[in-house]
Amino acid sequence: MTDQDRNGADALVSALADNGVSVCFANPGTSELDIVLALDREPRIRAIAVAQEGVASGAADGYARMTGRPAATLLHLAPGYHNAAANFHNAKRAHSPIVSIIGDHAFAHRKFDTPLTAHLERIAAEQAVLVETVTSPDDAARAGALAVSESIARGGQVAIVMCADAAWGKTNTLPERRRPTRGQTDDGLVEAAARAIRQAKNPAILIGATALHGAGLDAAARLASAGYRIIGEGFPARQSRGAGRFNPPKILYFTEMSIAQLAGVDLLVLVGAPPPVSFFQYPNRPVCGAPADCTVIDAGGAAAQAGERLVALAELLGARAKAAPTGEPARASAPEGALTPAALGQILALHMPEGAIVSDDGVTASHFAFAATAQAAPHDWLSLTGGALGQGGPVAIGAALAAPDRKVVCLVGDGAFLYTPQSLWTMAREKLDIAVIVAVNRSYEILKIELGRMGAVNPGAASRSLLSLADPDISYTALAHSFGVEAVSVDTSAGFDAALRAAFSTRGPMLVEAILG
Repeated sequence: MTDQDRNGADALVSALADNGVSVCFANPGTSELDIVLALDREPRIRAIAVAQEGVASGAADGYARMTGRPAATLLHLAPGYHNAAANFHNAKRAHSPIVSIIGDHAFAHRKFDTPLTAHLERIAAEQAVLVETVTSPDDAARAGALAVSESIARGGQVAIVMCADAAWGKTNTLPERRRPTRGQTDDGLVEAAARAIRQAKNPAILIGATALHGAGLDAAARLASAGYRIIGEGFPARQSRGAGRFNPPKILYFTEMSIAQLAGVDLLVLVGAPPPVSFFQYPNRPVCGAPADCTVIDAGGAAAQAGERLVALAELLGARAKAAPTGEPARASAPEGALTPAALGQILALHMPEGAIVSDDGVTASHFAFAATAQAAPHDWLSLTGGALGQGGPVAIGAALAAPDRKVVCLVGDGAFLYTPQSLWTMAREKLDIAVIVAVNRSYEILKIELGRMGAVNPGAASRSLLSLADPDISYTALAHSFGVEAVSVDTSAGFDAALRAAFSTRGPMLVEAILG
C-alpha cells in the first residue's frame, strides 16, 4: 500500500499497533468495513471474530486483566455497543484498559436519523473514561494513540466513535506513539494510613485490584506475617492464590456477616478495594458492612497503583521480612455420590492445573469452588467484578489469548452461561485451551436466596416459574456440539472427576455439563 492509498482506517489501526495493541475482538457491520480491510493490511493485530458483542467486550476485559494492556473491540453503531454494555460494565469495575472502536455513519449522514442512528457519544460515556469522535481521516492516528495511552493511564475503556467518511477518507498523517503516564502514588495518603494504623487498637487492611497479585500480594503476605490483619475484596478482578501463596479471607458478601467478620475492628484501611457496602438494600438490614464504630479510610490512588501503595505501606510499617510459604497443594481423594456444589469445588481443587486461570461466573457454585481451591495448585482467579452475568466464557477467551500456555477454566452457572453461549464458537474457531464447567441447577438459585432476604416465605407460582430454568430442560452439551466444542454431561462426583481429568489433560476447548443434585 502506498502513502496515497492510506485512509483513516489504516491510520487508526496502525496507530493502535504502534502503541502495543495486538488483538481486536470484532463483530463489525457496514460502517466498519474500511476498518476490517485495514486489519487485513496490519499483520501486528490479530483479528478475532465473535458472534455476539458481549463476547467482544468480555474478552477484552479478560485480556486486560491478565496483561494490564488494552485489546481493541470493533462494534457496529449503537446497537452493537448496547449489546456489549453488560461486559463493559464488568470491565469498568475491573478497571480494565480497553480501546473500543464504534463505527458510526458518515458525519453528514447523521442528520437523516436513519434506523441505526443514535447519540453514540452519550451512550459510550456511561462506561468509558474518555470518548473520542473522529470526523476527519487526519485525526485518526492521534485518536488511536491517545486511546491506548489513556486507557492504561486511567484504567478503563476509551471509546473511539469512528465516522465512516473518516475511515474511508485519504490521509498522509503518520501514526503517533504515546507513552502512558500513570499518576504517582500519593505518599501523603499512604503515610497518613500508616500513622492511623499505628494508633488504632485493632486495625484491618482491606485490599483489592493489583494488591491481590504480584508485588502487591507479596507485600500483603509480609504485613500479615508482621501481625497486621489483611482481608481481600469480595470480587477481585484478579487474585493470585493457591498453595504457597498468601490467601487472605474475602470480605463477606452479606453485610450482617461482614459486620460480624469485622467485629472489634476500629480502623479499616482501603487499599485498592471499595468500602464494604451491601450490593442491594433490603428491608430492615444494614447497608454498611463495617461496624458502626469503625473508622474507614482510603489510602488513595488509582486501582492500578494499589499494589505500589501496599508495598509502600508495608515499608512504612516495617513489614520487610519475607513471608513463609503457606502450604502444599491439597491432595485429598475425590468425593463420591451425588454431585453437589461442595463436591464440584473439591474435585476442581484436586485437579486444578498449575498456573491455571479461572474465569468465575458460577454465582452460587462459586462460593464452594473458591473456598475449596484455597490450597489447590497455584492459579489466578478472575471474579465477576460488576455483577452482570455473562462474563464467564468471554473473559476466559481473553485470558486464553493473553496466556496461551496456561489452562483456562471457565466456571459458570447455567443461568449465567445463557447470556453469552456464543463464546463457545470463538473458543472452537480459535482452538483455545479452555475447560468450561457449567454448573447446572436449572434455576436462578441466587434469586431464591435473595427472595428469602426480602421476606418472601412462600413464593407463588409466578415467582417459581420466573426463577426456573427447567421445563424444558436445556442441553448444554447439545449447545456446545452445535458451536463445535466437545462436551460431556455428568451427574455424579465420579463422573465429574473423570470428565475434569479429560478436560485438563487435553488441549483445546471442552465443556462439562455438571448437573448438580
